[in-house]
Amino acid sequence: MASKISEIIAHELGIPLQQVSGTVGLLDDGATIPFISRYRKEATGGLSDEAIQSVDQRLRYYRELEKRRATILKSIEAQDKLTPELAARINGCWDATVLEDIYLPYKPKRKTRAEAARLLGLEPLAKIIMAQNPGDIEARASRFADGDKVPDASAAIAGAQDIIAEWVSENERVRNAVRNAFKFGAVLKSTFVKGKEIEGRNYEAYYDFSCPLRRISSHQLLAIRRGENEGFLRATITVDDERAIAGVCRMLVKGDGQSSRLVEQAATDSYKRLVKPSIETEFASAAKEKADTQAIDTFAQNVRQLLFAPPLGRKRILAVDPGFRTGCKVVCLDQQGNLLHHDVIYPTAPHYDEEGAAATVSKLVEKYRIDAFAVGNGTASRETTRFLKRLRLPRHVEVHVVSENGASVYSASKIARDEFPNHDVTVRGAVSIGRRLLDPLAELVKIDPKSIGVGQYQHDVDQTRLKEALQFTVESCVNSVGVNINTASRELLTYVAGLGPALAQNIVNNRAEAGDFRSRDDIMRVPKLGAKTFTQAAGFLRVPESDNPLDNSAVHPERYALVEQMASDCGCTVADLIKDKSLREKIDLAHYVSADVGMPTLVDIMNELEKPGRDPRQGVTEVEFDDNVTDIKDLRPGMELNGVVTNVTDFGAFVDIGVHKEGLVHVREMSSRRVNSPSSVVKIGQVVRVRVKNIDLDRQRIGLSMRLDRENGK
Repeated sequence: MASKISEIIAHELGIPLQQVSGTVGLLDDGATIPFISRYRKEATGGLSDEAIQSVDQRLRYYRELEKRRATILKSIEAQDKLTPELAARINGCWDATVLEDIYLPYKPKRKTRAEAARLLGLEPLAKIIMAQNPGDIEARASRFADGDKVPDASAAIAGAQDIIAEWVSENERVRNAVRNAFKFGAVLKSTFVKGKEIEGRNYEAYYDFSCPLRRISSHQLLAIRRGENEGFLRATITVDDERAIAGVCRMLVKGDGQSSRLVEQAATDSYKRLVKPSIETEFASAAKEKADTQAIDTFAQNVRQLLFAPPLGRKRILAVDPGFRTGCKVVCLDQQGNLLHHDVIYPTAPHYDEEGAAATVSKLVEKYRIDAFAVGNGTASRETTRFLKRLRLPRHVEVHVVSENGASVYSASKIARDEFPNHDVTVRGAVSIGRRLLDPLAELVKIDPKSIGVGQYQHDVDQTRLKEALQFTVESCVNSVGVNINTASRELLTYVAGLGPALAQNIVNNRAEAGDFRSRDDIMRVPKLGAKTFTQAAGFLRVPESDNPLDNSAVHPERYALVEQMASDCGCTVADLIKDKSLREKIDLAHYVSADVGMPTLVDIMNELEKPGRDPRQGVTEVEFDDNVTDIKDLRPGMELNGVVTNVTDFGAFVDIGVHKEGLVHVREMSSRRVNSPSSVVKIGQVVRVRVKNIDLDRQRIGLSMRLDRENGK
C-alpha cells in the first residue's frame, strides 16, 4: 500500500517515483523537511523544501484516506452487505468524494422521511414504482394502507416517493451529473442586507455581485464570506435548476406512465431537497478551500519575504518609537540587540522641545557609539525622521524606517515580559523596532505571524492550515539562514529542525548554566538532546567561537571527515582550504563520490567552503520619501513619489509613501501588460516609484499606479 501511495503522489505532483519514494522513506524515519531538503539530496533527487512539503501533505492525506476506508469497510461488513466486488471497489478508491459516494447507501441513516417510510413497510411499494411497469399503482398502493399511519393509497405513494428520493440522492450517476452542472454552471451571487447599506460600505463592490463560481478570485470569495458573516451581505450559489432536473430525470425515468410520473416527481423532490443542497455545500466548501489555499500561499509568501528582509548586521542601534502627545520613546541597543539605555524625547508638538531632544540624541550617539537610527513607521514617523536627519551629530549615523506591525503584540506578550520584566510596553516596543533593523528574522519569530500585518483575510481562512503553512515558512527561513547557538533566543531556536520549544529552552538554560558552546560536539551536553535530534539540528546551528571552522558553516558534522580528507589530499588544513580558492580548485569532486555521498552533497560542501555560514539575505537599502509630502492631505493626483511595498495581495500591493496611510496599487495598475499575480511584479520591502491616481479623504484611501508612462500619453 505504501508503494501505491508513492505512485499516486508521484503522478499527482509530477515528480519521479524514485524521488517520492526516497522522500517518503525519510519522512517515515522521522526526518524533518529542512534536514531532508539540505542534507539528503541524493535520496530526494534534490527536491526543494516546498516540494517535500507537498509530498508530506499528500502522504498524510492518503494515509487518512486509508483509515477512513478501513472504517467504511468495517461498517458495511457489520451490516453483512460487503461483497467481494464492493470491497474491491472501496480498496481501489483513492478519492475522498468518490469513497463517500460509494458509502452513502450503506451509511447509518438518521430519522429521515425515507427511514420513517421504511419503518411503515413501504419499501416494497417504492421498488414497484421504481420498476415503472404498466399497471394501476393506486390499486397496488392501497394494499399498503393500514388505516392508521398509512390511511390511504395516496399516503402510501407519498411515503414510497420519499424512499425513491433517497435512492436518487444516493445514486452516484445522479450526484456526478449534478456536480457537472455545478462545475460548469454554478454562479455565486451576493446582495446587500437592507438597512445595512451605509454601515457596510466596505462591501459596496459586492452589493449586486455575480460571478461564475469557477472563475471567482480568492479575495472576492473571502470578502463576500466575511461580509456575510458580519451581516452586511447575502450570498447564494445558483445553477440552472430546470436543466439539472431534466438531466437527472433522463437518467431515471422510463416512459410516461403513471409510475414514471411518480418517479419524476420523486427525482425532482430529491434534487431540490437532498441532492442540490448537498452538492451546493460540497462546492461551497471546495471553493472556500481553494480560496483559502490561494490566500494562505500569498500570506506565507509575504511572511517569507518579510523574514528574509535584509539585516543591518552587527551595528549599534538607537531605536525610536515615534509619537506626538507622549513623545518619542528612545532605546539604545548593542550589536547583539541588548538594551543599554532608554529615554524619552519631544522633537514634535504638542510638547515641542527640539533643542532638548537634539542634545539627548547627540549625547546618546556619542556615549553608545550609535551606528544607525531605527524609526518606527507609525504616528509621527516622518516628522521624527526629518528631525533626526537634520541633526549635526559627532559621527555619521544611518537613518532607517522600520515597520511597526506586530510590535505592540510583542510588547504585551509573555516573551517580552520575560525578556524585560522591569520595563513597560513602550520600552519593549522600541526595542522590538530596533531589533527588527538589526536582524528581522530573529525578532519577528517572537510574534505570531498572523500579527505581522502582511496577510489577506488571514482571519477568515482555515486556521489549522494557516498555522501549518506559516510554521513551515518560518522553519524554512530560519534553517536557510542558520542560527548562532550562543546568541539565539528560545523562540528562534524553536524553529531549528528537530528542536521545538522544550529543547530550545533546554539549550538556553544550559547556555546560562554552563557557558557558551565551544563546538558542535558541545551541543550533545544539552539534556534530552539525543543523537537523532543532533543529526537533524546540528547543520543549522552555528558555533562561531569553535576552533573548527566547519562548526560555523552549513557543512554537516557527518561530512567533516570527508572535508578533512579533501584537505589532507591537498596537503593543507581545513582552514587553509576555506581561505585559499586555488586549493579548492584542485579538488576533483568525482573522486569523492561514494555510495552515500553524491555530487549534489559535494557541490553544496564546496559552495559552503567558499563562504562558510553565508547569509542568503541581501543588504539593507534606504528609501528617500518626499519631504514636502507628510500627510494624506498633501497628496495631489498625478504626483510621483517613492514608496515601499508593505503587503502583497491577490488584487494588488499596498505601498507606504510616507503619509501614515498606505496606498493601493491595484493589479491593473502594476504594468502596461497583463499581470496575473502581483507577487510576480513586486516583493515586500521593494522600493517602487508610484503615481497618485486618486485620494478619498473621507475613507482615508489612496489609489496609486506604477504605470508612470500614462502621464506621457503612452
